[in-house]
Amino acid sequence: MQTDFSATDPLSIREMFGRVAGRYDRANQILSFGIDKHWRHVVGSLVASWDPQRILDLATGSGILAQELQRQNPKAYLVCADFCAPMLQVAKHRGLSNLIVADGMALPFAEEAFDVVTIAFGLRNMQSFERALTGISRILRPEGHVLILDFSLPAGPFRPFYQFYLHFVLPRLAGLITGHAAAYQYLGESIERFPRGIEMLDLLERTGFRNAQLRSLTGGIVAIYYADRVNVSERQLTT
Repeated sequence: MQTDFSATDPLSIREMFGRVAGRYDRANQILSFGIDKHWRHVVGSLVASWDPQRILDLATGSGILAQELQRQNPKAYLVCADFCAPMLQVAKHRGLSNLIVADGMALPFAEEAFDVVTIAFGLRNMQSFERALTGISRILRPEGHVLILDFSLPAGPFRPFYQFYLHFVLPRLAGLITGHAAAYQYLGESIERFPRGIEMLDLLERTGFRNAQLRSLTGGIVAIYYADRVNVSERQLTT
C-alpha cells in the first residue's frame, strides 16, 4: 500500500505530525511495548556523560525526549525545536520552555551555539540527511556532540518478522489508536530508506564529524549514532 507521505515533501510530513500530535506519545508507548522509555533513558545518560551546558533537542516533537534530557541534565540550558507547531503545543503542556518552531533544513541558530544536539526519530523525515547534518555541525561548538536516535532494521532471521510488523501490523494498530494508519505506513517505508550502520557512520564523517559510533538497542530495532564535531584546525587540514 502506498501512502501520500514522502520524505521529500515537508508540508505533508508537517501536516501528518500535526494530525497525530495529541495521540503521538500514547501510540508510541503502545507500539513499542513501553521500551521507548528505556531508549530515552539511555540517550539522557549518554548526554549527561558529556556534561553539556547548552543542548538543542532538534525535531523535539512532543518533547518527551527533551523532558528526559532536562531530568538528567538539570544544569544545562535546553532548547527544543521542531517544524510542527501542534507538536510544540504538546511539549509546552509538559512544562518545557525555550520552544522554537524551526526547520532542520535551515536552523536559525548562531554558529557554535550548542554543546550537544540530539535528534530522535526526526532526521529520517528531513529532505536531505546530509544537509541537515551539515547544519547541525555548524551550530555545534568544536568537539561538541551530535546524537541521533532512530529506528533501524535488526539483522538475522528476526528481520522478516519485524518488517512484517512494520508494514502490516503496526499501521493497523496505530490506525486504531490515532485514526491515521497511513502515517504509520509511512513510518515503515521511511525506516527502510534511512541510512543505517556503516552507511550512517560514513555520512557523519562526511558532514563535519569524527569518532562516529553506533550503539544498537533492543536487538537492533533502534540505533544510537553519536559523533564529535571536527574542530577548526582539522577542518582546515581537510580543505
